[in-house]
Amino acid sequence: QVQLVESGGGLVQAGGSLRLSCAASRNSFSISSMAWYRQAPGKQRELVAIIFSGGGINYAESVKGRFTISRDNARNMVYLQMDSLKSEDTAVYYCNAGSRGMLYWGKGTLVTVSS
Repeated sequence: QVQLVESGGGLVQAGGSLRLSCAASRNSFSISSMAWYRQAPGKQRELVAIIFSGGGINYAESVKGRFTISRDNARNMVYLQMDSLKSEDTAVYYCNAGSRGMLYWGKGTLVTVSS
């Protein structure tokens, strides 16, 4: 079992920045991937960014060049640096981890971008 706890959400003006953090309860060696998803009101949950244990990274087209995902294996943490935020980035952001064939989710943190 992997427990994930997100932090760092809040209210920010368009053009501003936020940094989300996610703490994983399990040692990172058993976690093959960590990712950030988001779900806006009335929309489906979508992948924002994912980082694999081998170092590979993928981003949604809508956030490329603005968001950066990173991982600190020593601290079992994953981060999402969000710059040049837009109103359409408003959503609940969820941390996700893949470990031994299972997917785990955090409870989410709300990001609100005011225009």
